[in-house]
Amino acid sequence: MTELTSQSAFVIPENLSPDRADKVLAECLSDRFTRSALAKLIRQGRILVGGRRIRPSTVINPGDRVEFFPVQTAPRLEPAHEPPEFRIIFEDADLVVLDKPAGLVVHPGAGRPSETLMDALIRTRPEMIGVGEAGRWGVVHRLDKDTSGVMVVAKTPESHQSLSRQFREHSVRRMYLAIVRGNPGDDDGTVTAGLGRHVKDRKRISVSTTRARHAVTRWKVLHRFGSAALLQVFPETGRTHQIRVHLASVGLPVLGDPVYGKTRKRAPFQDPFLKEATGIIKRQALHAALLGFVHPRSGEMKEFSSSVPDDMAAVLALADGEIGLTSLALGNED
Repeated sequence: MTELTSQSAFVIPENLSPDRADKVLAECLSDRFTRSALAKLIRQGRILVGGRRIRPSTVINPGDRVEFFPVQTAPRLEPAHEPPEFRIIFEDADLVVLDKPAGLVVHPGAGRPSETLMDALIRTRPEMIGVGEAGRWGVVHRLDKDTSGVMVVAKTPESHQSLSRQFREHSVRRMYLAIVRGNPGDDDGTVTAGLGRHVKDRKRISVSTTRARHAVTRWKVLHRFGSAALLQVFPETGRTHQIRVHLASVGLPVLGDPVYGKTRKRAPFQDPFLKEATGIIKRQALHAALLGFVHPRSGEMKEFSSSVPDDMAAVLALADGEIGLTSLALGNED
């Protein structure tokens, strides 16, 4: 193997297909390195893509900038982290249904270039590469990083097309569980408010925007406890941060939401339940509990559920009385 003596860089040619980093780089550098040698360099942190450390299995794309570093000037980087483990609920030749834990990013982006749910899936299912959009192989919908619950991912182009159409047409059945601050005056309600980028903070979504997109969220109270409540939430549309923004807009912010559920500085929680609950929940208390869709191949209606995760269950356990946690995910709309 030729030893690198100075920092060098190049861009992945446009005529190559997205694939594993070790494989793509081996095609680019076949005259200098073997695939195994490149994999070793990647693990040593001596090859960066887009300025970030990767793994041999990380998918890289045409146009990505690759940097090499010799041993003596290798940058000091944090080691690559394995993505949080997730549970497969159902899988066949067409799709994967899984239970996503909080903290797991669905697909690569500016804040997380690798070690996402997509990376973990294609590592053992390389046939998914090429299904759908580059860098989002198989993804037909997503949950926010710190939202947990049931998701479906496509494994074939036909499945991707069918599932994407169902989400686009809002025919997919979805039910979330949310622990919110505030005690609703009604037992149920509907929020109909267009959503778009905040006029001043482009990273936030808001109901006060110059380019609103139609969005509808229905909710139903399951339990009330002090200054908080447990809601079933039924999003009729699928806009970014829809549930979190809509609930906050009607005075029911999701407990623990760091963006849309902030309280005024130095304003202590007076309610004992909220005070203790905020010490338990370290993310927005939002969980995708049920997902139903028409199977792309069989045409059958399929429904899958996910039990309340441990952190939300611990918060609910603070409430007086017994809450049937095992049955919450199967609650209905009636």
